[in-house]
Amino acid sequence: GELAEAGIDFIKDDELQADGPSCPFSHRVEAVMQVIDRHAQKTGKKVMYAFNITGDLDEMRRRHDLVLSSGGTCIMASLNSVGLVGMIELARFSRLPIHAHRNGWGYLSRHPMLGWSNVAWQKIWRLAGVDHMHVNGLRNKFSESDDSVIASARACLSPMFPDRDCIVMPVFSSGQTASQCVDTFEALASSDLMYVAGGGIVGHPMGLPAGVASLHQAWDAAMSGRTLEEHARHHRELAAALKAFAS
Repeated sequence: GELAEAGIDFIKDDELQADGPSCPFSHRVEAVMQVIDRHAQKTGKKVMYAFNITGDLDEMRRRHDLVLSSGGTCIMASLNSVGLVGMIELARFSRLPIHAHRNGWGYLSRHPMLGWSNVAWQKIWRLAGVDHMHVNGLRNKFSESDDSVIASARACLSPMFPDRDCIVMPVFSSGQTASQCVDTFEALASSDLMYVAGGGIVGHPMGLPAGVASLHQAWDAAMSGRTLEEHARHHRELAAALKAFAS
């Protein structure tokens, strides 16, 4: 509720939380959609929430149908958990955008001798039918370099065929805060992306609304060609974020 009131656009489940005993899927959908619908009725803006429906084929179908019937606008699945066949089947029956999380990518790519490249790997999932694709983030908390992250994001936005786009929205995540926004925009040279920050919002010293505001302010700076430091002189939420999340 606080995030919606603060003006957030998108929220996702954690990739490891699908239908755990302490947070059953059906209960979560009901509770979350009550908050989202209440906010939408009041403001006219419906926050997109990606519910993690990862499971076997029958489970994913049931969970998809529950989200759809509850008025949800997005589902999420972990690529390495459901596999290629699972994702193809999910895309066949899904009537909602599919937010694809690549958790487990590290075990495929961390050592160079393994030979996996996300530039090639993401094409498989695009053909399978995903809509959003995680690509990690700049100065992330994992082992991937910034150059690799940007190459992955550019690949997601590059058409594979001359007669159809078949592109997906790259999702920047993993330790993202207001401090990486300008660098992300300049490196990608596009605003066609999703910028997902957990700790960068929740960990803001002024609270959740300030965390959301700091990201809006940082992206305003990026889109207008200003430096973060220049923009922060007139935006206290951004200034506090840059101090708290200095990298």
